[in-house]
Amino acid sequence: MGRAEARKAQQQRSARRAPRGRATGKGQAGKRTGIRRFFTWKTILGTFFGMMLLGMAALVGLYFYVDPPNPNAEATQQSNTYKYADGTLMARVGERNRELVPIDKVPKEIQTAFIAIENKSFYQDRGVDFMGVARGLLRTATGKGAAGGSTITQQYVKNFYLTQDQTPTRKLKELVISLKVDQKMEKDEILAGYLNTSYFGRGAYGIQAAAQAYYGVDVEKLTLEQGAYLAAVLQAPSDYDWATASPKGKELVTIRFNGVFQNMVEMGALDEAKRQTLKFQQPIQPKPAPGLDGQKGYLKQAADAELRRQTNMTAAELQAGGWEITLNIDPKKQKALETAVKDELESRLDRKNRPVDAAVQAGATSVDPKTGAIVAMYGGTGLSDHWASNALRSDFQPGSTFKPVVLASALENKALTQDKKRITPNALYDGTSKRPVVGSSIPFNPQNQDDKDYGTPLMTVQEATNFSVNSVYAQMIVDVKPPKVKQTALQLGMKDRPGWPEDKPAMSLGTMSANTVEMAAVYATLDNHGKKVVPSIIKSAEHAEREFKKPESGQQAISRATADTVTKVLTGVVNDGSGKAVRSSAYEAAGKTGTTESNVAAWFTAYTPELVTVVAMFGEEPGTAKQTTLTGTAGGGRAGGSSFPAEIWKAYTLAALKGVSTAQFDLEEADMGPVQTPSRSASPSASAATTSPSPSSSQTSPSPDPSKVSPNPDPSKSSGKPDPTKSNSPKPDPSKTGQSPPIQPPFVQQNQ
Repeated sequence: MGRAEARKAQQQRSARRAPRGRATGKGQAGKRTGIRRFFTWKTILGTFFGMMLLGMAALVGLYFYVDPPNPNAEATQQSNTYKYADGTLMARVGERNRELVPIDKVPKEIQTAFIAIENKSFYQDRGVDFMGVARGLLRTATGKGAAGGSTITQQYVKNFYLTQDQTPTRKLKELVISLKVDQKMEKDEILAGYLNTSYFGRGAYGIQAAAQAYYGVDVEKLTLEQGAYLAAVLQAPSDYDWATASPKGKELVTIRFNGVFQNMVEMGALDEAKRQTLKFQQPIQPKPAPGLDGQKGYLKQAADAELRRQTNMTAAELQAGGWEITLNIDPKKQKALETAVKDELESRLDRKNRPVDAAVQAGATSVDPKTGAIVAMYGGTGLSDHWASNALRSDFQPGSTFKPVVLASALENKALTQDKKRITPNALYDGTSKRPVVGSSIPFNPQNQDDKDYGTPLMTVQEATNFSVNSVYAQMIVDVKPPKVKQTALQLGMKDRPGWPEDKPAMSLGTMSANTVEMAAVYATLDNHGKKVVPSIIKSAEHAEREFKKPESGQQAISRATADTVTKVLTGVVNDGSGKAVRSSAYEAAGKTGTTESNVAAWFTAYTPELVTVVAMFGEEPGTAKQTTLTGTAGGGRAGGSSFPAEIWKAYTLAALKGVSTAQFDLEEADMGPVQTPSRSASPSASAATTSPSPSSSQTSPSPDPSKVSPNPDPSKSSGKPDPTKSNSPKPDPSKTGQSPPIQPPFVQQNQ
C-alpha cells in the first residue's frame, strides 16, 4: 500500500473514531451515553402504551371478576350515641329518615332538574364518565380533595353498594360496578335508586324525606323551584342548608340553583320565558329529631361539627352511625348555665308582647383553661325555635372584648407610643372622644361611649381598659400596627374570616366576626399563661373503622409575661371598671365587656383561674338573619355587656364553682411598666366635652345595616367626677339606686 493510500485509510479510521470522544461537539451527531440511551422517544412511547394496555387488561379483568356486592352497611344505619362527661347518656340518634318512592311519584320536571345539574348525559352515557374519573383519581391521589366528576349511576353505586371513603381503590370499584349496573338496570331504575339513597341533610335520606324536611310536602307536590333547590343542596347539604348556611354557602347554592334552570334550558327541557318566572323558594325551618330537646340538639351540633372537622368526614358518613361520642360537658355545670340564662334573662323577657324581646338570642361557652374542655354550652331556647346554635354563630362582632388582644399584641411586640415610650399598662394616652389617630394612612376618630372625654390629664392604659375608651385603643393599634395585632389574634385562637378589617384602625374595636368558642379560646390562652388552649367539646369518640384525633393545645402562643400582664389589667376591669357587676369574694376574676354599634350585640367574657366563660346576646329579627338592636330588652334601656351577659356570667360562675376551693391568679411575671409622667398636654380637642354631641353621633339606630356594623364601647360606664383628693377608685352614682352601681372613671368630663 502506498503512502497516499495509507493516509486515506488513516483519515477514514479517525473520522469513524472522532464522534465517540466528542459526542457533544459542534456538527457531531454523536451517540447517547449512560442513562440517556434508555430515554428515547421510542422507549417512552412504548412504556406509555404498554401501561395503557396493562391498565385496560386490568380493567377488563376487574369487570369480569368484580360483581356488585350486597348493599353497604350504611344502607342499614347504626346509631350514634352521645354521652356526657360522666358517662351518662345524653342522646342516641340513628333511626334513618327515609321513605322509598317509585320514580313515577317524582314529577318529571323534578327528575330533569337533578339530571340537569348532576349528569346532563345521563340517558346517553354508559354509567361512567371516564374523564371525570381520571380527574377525581388525580385529585384524590395528590391530596387535593375529594374525587369528583361522578355520574348519577356512580353516585348511586357509591350510596348503595360501597362507602363514602375517598380512596383510589374505592373509586376503581365504583367504576367497574357502575358499568355493570348500567348494563343490568334500566335508566329509570338507576335514577330512582339515586334519588332514594342520596343524603340531603337535615337527617333526610331520599327525595321523599327531603321534600318533607325542607318544604313540608310529599315529593309529588314539589314545585320546580323547590325541586331545583333540593338538587342544588345535594352537593353539600351541611353547607348549603339555607337555615344554617354562611353567606358564602348561600352564594354557592344560589349559583347551583340558577345552574339547574340554565342547564334545563340548554337541554331543551325548559322554556326560557318560563325560566324567567322561576324564583327561589326559601325552605321551612328544620325540626329537631326526637330526643334532642333543650340544649341537647345544640350540643350534638357542636360535637358533630368538631368530629367532622377532625376526621375530614362528610355529613353522610357521620349519619351512617357507629360512633360512641363522649362529650366534655359536665352535667352539673351545664344545668347551672341553663339556669343562669333562664333566671337572669329569659324570665325577664316578654317574647310574645314585646318585639325587642322576641329578637333576643343568647349564646355561651364555658371552658376549662387547663385542658380546653368545653364543660358547658348554651345555644338558644331550642332547635324548634332557633335551629343554629348561638354559641357557634359567627355573624356578629365581638366589640370591645377584642381590646385585650390589642394590648397583648402591644406587649408582645414591645410596641412604642407616638412619643417613643414603651406601651405598658402604665403608659399614658389621650382619651379625648373623637380624637383623630396619629400615624395612620387611614383616618379614624372614634367616639367614646356617650361621647365622654378622658383627655385632661392623660390616662393610663389600665384606666382606658377599665372603661373601654375607644380613642385610646384606636391610637394603640396604630402604634402596634394592625397586621401585628391580627397575627396575635390568630395565635390566640381567632379565625381569619372574610371581612377582617386588615390594616384599618377600626379593628381595635372588634369589627371582625367571631363566636363564643373563639373568644373563649383567646381568654383561656391568657388564663393559661400564654399556652394555647383549643376548646373541644369531645372527650372521646370511638368507631370500629375510624379514628378521632383531639385538637392539640399547649404550645406557647404568647409569652407568659404578656399573658399575665393582660390578666392583671383585666382584674382591674372587674375590680374598678365596667366589669364591676361580677365582683365576688367567692373568686378572683378578670374580664372585659363588649357592646357593638347600635347595640346589636353585647358580650361579657371573663375568667377565674378555674373557668373561662363567654356570654353573648344578639339582636336578630325573628325569621331573618337581620341584626337588630337590643336596646329596650326587658323594658329597659341600652342592654350592654355589663347588663344581662355579666349577670348570667356571675350567676353561672358562682353555681359552677360552688364547693370548689378557688385560687388566686398566679401573675408573678406581670409587668405593669414604670409610672410615666405626661410629656405632653391633652389634645386641644378635649374642649369638645363642653358641647353636646351632634345628632349624627347617635348610635342607636333600630335598623342597622349588618354589613356595616362596627362596635361601640360598653354602655356600662356612667358620668360623674371623682374627688381628685380622694382615692382613684370609682364611686357609685346615687342617682342609679336599685341597680348595680355604675362606674365613674377618673379624668371624665361630663357631657350635659
